[in-house]
Amino acid sequence: MEPSPRRIVLLLTAAVLILGMPHGVAGQPTPAGEAVIGWHVTLAPSWFDPSTAPPQITPFGLLYAIHDALLRPLPGQKMGASLAESWKESPDGRVYEFKLRGGLKFHNGDPVTAEDVKFSFERYKGAGSKALQARVQQVEIVDPLTVRFHLKEPWPDFLTFYGTSATAAGIVVPKKYLTQVGDDGFRKHPVGAGPYTFVSHKPGIEVVLEAYPGYWRHAPYVKRLIMKSVPEGTTRVAMLKNSEADIALALDGEDALNVKRDPRLQLVPSRHASIYWIEFADQWDPKSPWHDKRLRLAVNYALDRQAISEAACLGLCPPAGVIVPRVMDFALQVAPPPYDPQKAKQLLAEAGYPNGLDAGDFVPIPPFFATAEAAVNFLNAVGIRVKMRPVERAAFYAAWQEKKLRGLFMTAVGNAGNAASRVEAFIYSKGSHAYGGYPDIDDLFLQQARERDPRKREALLHKIQQLTIDRAIFAPIMDLRALNGVGPRVADHTINALHMVPWPSWEDMRLQGQ
Repeated sequence: MEPSPRRIVLLLTAAVLILGMPHGVAGQPTPAGEAVIGWHVTLAPSWFDPSTAPPQITPFGLLYAIHDALLRPLPGQKMGASLAESWKESPDGRVYEFKLRGGLKFHNGDPVTAEDVKFSFERYKGAGSKALQARVQQVEIVDPLTVRFHLKEPWPDFLTFYGTSATAAGIVVPKKYLTQVGDDGFRKHPVGAGPYTFVSHKPGIEVVLEAYPGYWRHAPYVKRLIMKSVPEGTTRVAMLKNSEADIALALDGEDALNVKRDPRLQLVPSRHASIYWIEFADQWDPKSPWHDKRLRLAVNYALDRQAISEAACLGLCPPAGVIVPRVMDFALQVAPPPYDPQKAKQLLAEAGYPNGLDAGDFVPIPPFFATAEAAVNFLNAVGIRVKMRPVERAAFYAAWQEKKLRGLFMTAVGNAGNAASRVEAFIYSKGSHAYGGYPDIDDLFLQQARERDPRKREALLHKIQQLTIDRAIFAPIMDLRALNGVGPRVADHTINALHMVPWPSWEDMRLQGQ
């Protein structure tokens, strides 16, 4: 039967409409446009490789663009199935089985297989690797798309360490390619399975990424991302105002205020799990003044946390009383120490320093210098005389992990996870970034790691956190709310779309007109 003229017209109209719209794989919109992201740090080549990721959220801003994991935070999902289409836990809590999605490809065309999952896990040596290696007995390849993790004993935090940004252990890299090019070659040209492919890297200047149309969720809406290293906040703001950047990350103080005052721009605070605190690196040395709990308490009483938040964070960063962020599971909800400069001076005098104490350098994590300056001013005001000594971000991370930072230093940590993953890294004496510890806290940590009853685990983790307060192991300052500037070309920035992750959901970000 011949089609009617009206039917021919309708078919031609539909064809014109379809052809006239930019579409990619399976009817997806074709990636278009370019977005420039002004980063607050120098982008390190080590961040292209998940195997060495530190207990910090910053590298995940690149890792989740280039790479993908079996499980990871997804929009609306705390721990969503990503490269794995499903997973299950055995009744005894000792076996976790993951089923990969069919047809997944790395950016170079290699298939994503269970062999890659096993290789990536066994190669991993970043944050949390000791905890994972101590508890995972074997990784079994069942078939090309199925992999099983056998634990030595039940460990209720396996998925927390493996399936969130608590570590990068769940990110999958291509075994064949990495074996060919080696670690150095991989950092020069990483290949992943994430929404964006690596194009180029100019050290200290920029990283260029291109949309991967075959990404399993959907093709990214923005074709090209240019990640620029712009450590100076005032420069990031100027770029935003001049439309040279579309997003300016991690502003503070006057820079954030300048964005807030501009009606063309948005200031978007993150909601990730991050906290600023002061470390007492030498408290474990009996010869150090910081071995005296009274001095550590003096630091805690000297800080006007609300004033620091107003100065550095426009009042958006809640004062903190413990180093586990309040938004995490099993976090102890506790008020911060009161601001009491007289009490701080009294404690100094009782400790033998009636005229104050020359405490040397105060090294802050870059680029949060407004927070550090405010803290330094409050410490100096009570007689704890410190001088801020800025260092480059990569140097800070290296010195912290190698335990080379001494005296007082200020850090901030934004990985997801829960209270146990924070305790493991910073409070447990064998943690990757712990300068020391206490046997009773270590015992409590090991107890909770075996405890499958959530209420009992919570009680153990609350006790650990309370002991850090009772012993003044740290001086918590405030939750870190990264203040991000967003320019007028961005239609949907997707900041805060991922649970406890401050970076945009890159593949979901849209520019105007998309």
